[in-house]
Amino acid sequence: MIVTKRHSLRIAAVGALAAATVALAGTAAMADTAPAPSVPVAQTVAAKAAITAKPSVNSVKAWQLFRVTGTTTGLKAGAKVTLQQKQGSKWVTLPASAPITHSGSYSLGVKLGIKGKNQLRIVSGSTASPVFNVTVR
Repeated sequence: MIVTKRHSLRIAAVGALAAATVALAGTAAMADTAPAPSVPVAQTVAAKAAITAKPSVNSVKAWQLFRVTGTTTGLKAGAKVTLQQKQGSKWVTLPASAPITHSGSYSLGVKLGIKGKNQLRIVSGSTASPVFNVTVR
């Protein structure tokens, strides 16, 4: 067999590739047996549920219709928001509710009959808006 320059280059290239393959296989085997470093897992914090509320007026006549509008965050679209009125030391749920839209907003019509300063809030589940006042004359 005659060994040419080209033939010896092929043998050298194949030998180099074989050596590299063996070296990489050894490195991969070592990596499989080495313990994985402990990396802290990132925790996602759920958005805290919140409700805003704004009455269309600050003062109305008894049984006059007005609107309460606002936005929500952290609540599902389609969930209901309900109006509550403070009577004495208790919050009483009134028959005024509306669904939350896909954009997180709501709008509901309200009629109040108790004259004087009424403390109101919007609730959905355990989430409540800040208290707002509407005076009925």
